[in-house]
Amino acid sequence: MRTTITLDDDTADLIRARMKQTGAGFKQVVNDALRDGLGGDAPRRRFRTPSYAMGTPAVPLDRALALAADVEDDELVRKAARRA
Repeated sequence: MRTTITLDDDTADLIRARMKQTGAGFKQVVNDALRDGLGGDAPRRRFRTPSYAMGTPAVPLDRALALAADVEDDELVRKAARRA
């Protein structure tokens, strides 16, 4: 596809530098940069979140919602007592 684009000065400088570095032409450098930036044929790296052993929980997790409700109730009572 033939098209006209207007490049910012810093972008044009990057393209010229890549042309000089690789010996490739303008068209090839622009196409490669667009493919890299738009995720063309490049394999994607998998994102990995590290996990850590944190030991045995100090509270029974089968009652987590009840525990959260108790903590919330305690906080509401504390706030009400502060207002009075």
